[in-house]
Amino acid sequence: MAGKSNCETCSNYVFDEECECYCCDVNLDEDEMYRFMSNSFFNCPYYRLDDEYQVVRKQM
Repeated sequence: MAGKSNCETCSNYVFDEECECYCCDVNLDEDEMYRFMSNSFFNCPYYRLDDEYQVVRKQM
């Protein structure tokens, strides 16, 4: 999905109980990690909308 990414709506943005915070579950390279840590929005190639009803719609 293209466009500006919002990590909070991404299915790769998961809660890490070890550090007790939300983290990106994707293994980002150095440049991607820099952009993520600097809070600059960019087109994340790994963004997937966290759509919990997607499976239900496919079954209809």
